[in-house]
Amino acid sequence: MNLKNSLHVEVAQKRESRLCKDRIKDLVHSHLANYVCLTPGASITGPELEENIELQEHVHSITFCDVDHHTEVSATAVDLIYHVYKLDTFGVETDTMTDASTGEEFAAADVWSLPAQDFHGLWENLVYDTKLKEDTVRFVETALDFADRGVDPHIVSCNRVVLLHGPPGTGKTSLCRALAQKLAIRLGDRFPRARLVEINAHGLFSKWFAESGKLVARLFERVVEIVSDRRLLAVVLVDEVESLAAARRAAIAGLEPSDSIRAVNALLTQLDRLRRFPNVLVLTTSNVTGAIDVAFVDRADLKRLVGPPSARAAYQVLSGCCSELMARGVITQRERVFSLCVLESARFAESAGSRASVRLWGLAQEAAARGLSGRALRRLPVLATLQGRGMKAPDLLIFIEWLYAALHQYLEDATQLDDEHNQRPPPVVVTNGH
Repeated sequence: MNLKNSLHVEVAQKRESRLCKDRIKDLVHSHLANYVCLTPGASITGPELEENIELQEHVHSITFCDVDHHTEVSATAVDLIYHVYKLDTFGVETDTMTDASTGEEFAAADVWSLPAQDFHGLWENLVYDTKLKEDTVRFVETALDFADRGVDPHIVSCNRVVLLHGPPGTGKTSLCRALAQKLAIRLGDRFPRARLVEINAHGLFSKWFAESGKLVARLFERVVEIVSDRRLLAVVLVDEVESLAAARRAAIAGLEPSDSIRAVNALLTQLDRLRRFPNVLVLTTSNVTGAIDVAFVDRADLKRLVGPPSARAAYQVLSGCCSELMARGVITQRERVFSLCVLESARFAESAGSRASVRLWGLAQEAAARGLSGRALRRLPVLATLQGRGMKAPDLLIFIEWLYAALHQYLEDATQLDDEHNQRPPPVVVTNGH
């Protein structure tokens, strides 16, 4: 009996490479035989592949990724599961539709072929304290396994619908895209093709006029065309799904034409229709939890809050930013950024080597206490450069002081913006032409 745990190894094969996947796996496996330990989340790229000429010629990167391992593991203590893939470089295709009542053409959905170059590395750079990423992967694997085994959905209900909710800037949409990319790689042997169909519910509702219900049906007819290929994995992302609730409530209150509620009902009906296809996953996001339609919430199997980063997550984000800037020569690399577990083992004691890291931990705590979003955290390094006034390649400690100044300026600007907003008179609402 094999008692070893598994470790997934994702291998990005170069587009121009013509080697078969099995040969790529053999090359990578031989190369990894030289490693004593493997670090989940780490990647082998560029210079690290130079010692193996054939590998460098055909492989772009090797990434160790698994939901069950968070610390370094012995290379002989795990079974390596290889996933070889090529990145699609053609980018997004916009699917347009025409409103029959007005003749106006509008963007209905963005369609990505997966795995996409645009999303490469996105999964690894998303940082959460909870097991959010792990749970979403396991949910999808379980849901697809149920479908494969023919589990009767009337007995065990599974809609394969995920709802991520929380304030703006917390990475909900990015996580959905990264999850779609991850699944396209992990399930590549089962689904040789994968598509991400990204629908902006808010944008669509702004275009729904007299033909609203028909427009929804037409949009999902195109989705059904895609998912009819059972060898293709389709991930449908509905952003800002709270727009459904707003339209439904407004229609019930008489503030919108009854056609709006028909559009909402049509969308819910089409989502139910997708349940028949075992190769479909529906991901949704909402910035306003309290506004989500009850009928939709009931359809979501997995509902997770995505909140602002804690101090621990903020430190990981900021340390990752600093490491990237040192690697690119923006910051002079004179000292390393220690991981949080190293700082904790030393009880955050300051030394010549750890001073910058301890100072960065203080910044992460302050940012978390002030509720900065992940998006705002990743913007701080750019704003920090404004503090240098033309100074090039500062050392890490100086750059962290710039980050402190950028944080305080960001908070001051946000306060002023809120004050200005609160002083404005409320807008005049005109409904039904009155």
